Amino acid sequence: MNLKIKNALISVFDKESIPSLLRCLKKHNIKIISSGGTYKSIKKLGYDCIELSRYTGFKEMLDGRVKTLHPKIHAGILHDRKNRIHRGEMSKQNFPSIDLIVVNFYPFQKVVTGTKNSNEIIENIDIGGPTMVRAAAKNFKNVTIITNKNDYSSLIAELEKNNGRTSLKFREIMSSKAFGLTAYYDAMIANWFNSKLNIQFPERKTIFGRKLKSLRYGENPHQKSSIYINDYEDKKLGFIQIHGKELSYNNFNDIFSSLDILESIKGKAATVIIKHANPCGISEHKDPIESFRNAYACDPISAFGGVIACNYKISKKIAQEISKNFLEVILSKGFDKESLKILKKKKNLRIIDISKFKPKNIMSFKVFDGSFLIQNKNKVILDKNKIRCVTKLKPNKKELAEIKFAFNVTKYVKSNAIVLCSNFSTIGIGAGQPSRLDSCKLAIQKAKQFQPGKIRNSVAASDAFFPFEDGVHALIKAGIKIIVQPGGSIRDQEVINLANKAKIKMLFTGVRHFNH
Repeated sequence: MNLKIKNALISVFDKESIPSLLRCLKKHNIKIISSGGTYKSIKKLGYDCIELSRYTGFKEMLDGRVKTLHPKIHAGILHDRKNRIHRGEMSKQNFPSIDLIVVNFYPFQKVVTGTKNSNEIIENIDIGGPTMVRAAAKNFKNVTIITNKNDYSSLIAELEKNNGRTSLKFREIMSSKAFGLTAYYDAMIANWFNSKLNIQFPERKTIFGRKLKSLRYGENPHQKSSIYINDYEDKKLGFIQIHGKELSYNNFNDIFSSLDILESIKGKAATVIIKHANPCGISEHKDPIESFRNAYACDPISAFGGVIACNYKISKKIAQEISKNFLEVILSKGFDKESLKILKKKKNLRIIDISKFKPKNIMSFKVFDGSFLIQNKNKVILDKNKIRCVTKLKPNKKELAEIKFAFNVTKYVKSNAIVLCSNFSTIGIGAGQPSRLDSCKLAIQKAKQFQPGKIRNSVAASDAFFPFEDGVHALIKAGIKIIVQPGGSIRDQEVINLANKAKIKMLFTGVRHFNH
């Protein structure tokens, strides 16, 4: 049913775009109620407006904390126009109907990102605005609620089309948006309190998110998808695409995986190559181009159509190496002019600058149907208090550094994970096999296929213990000289005996790195 709008209440912190709305309201003889800065802006623009305190007969108090929280306002919003008793009570009180609410909130979100002053943040928790929004959204059969300046044009079109009226469908759509906003707003506030109080797992958890954009499709063409940002800075992702096709669902999934790994490698130039959310090549080296070459050499077949992330600036020389291969996405901390000229020749290659990207290291979520799992990020690599060499032969300082590198990589490989490394570069990765022995065989097979000369004396890292001798036996037979694993199996001693017999080095970390 189309309802005529006679009275509107406007209370907006963001006053952009209100002139076009005011022109439309005046055209359709809609009276305006407002207060504070919004009232002053409306009067300055030359439009008639009733000040809120004059309308209610009650002067705002407590530094503006109480102004719209008044029976004349909320009865005007909430009463059912078809209910005889409601109409009688409104008539007795001489309370007019309020048919349109235009509200946006105090900038809690903006303030949180700009200050750590708790008092200032709390003062920017809006009370009156969300209360009016919820009231109007509940009573959408009788009231139109607008909470986003981007919807002003839709409201204007609706009023023009219906001669100052709004349709039930329009009001219901705006109500849905309004409840989405109040839920989002409250979730941000709740999460701020949880963060402030270091409550990682509250009794009730609300995940807030702002839609950044719709994606072409999901993992497969028959699936729909969008990307949302779960952060107070919810207008951008923190990295900039400067060339190429739009990013897909699978691109984003691989990008996030690559950035997670890249952030864990400090000090040297690092290159990460991802395919289907699994690393297929990782290398750190003092020379960026060697880092790239070593990472790519690990598994060049799997790298085809993959995502490459680098923690260094791409030069002309590196760009020439990259352009020899087919890749979906290249992420780097900057690109020089010559490199961009080379890379942009591939019109579909997504080129992304991550020089200003700062990881938040927030919680990790897995969602299924009506439930979800939450855990904090796995940031442990090696615990110095837990790591111990269990064989007669002990690693030297350089070998310990490589052990750390290899074991770190296992954190990001789907379990069961076996990672073979040589000179701070992966040379074989066995990922996602239900059997740890199969992961060992796969890692060895990859290394033999692409870098057979580097297997001897290499390091093997396992994300969990070896339940049997078979996996260790396969690694020893391939030429591995150092094995790092968490330990903890009832057959640990059998594995240690095998390592001693083969005269290799084995370390127990006491830390498991499952990644499912």
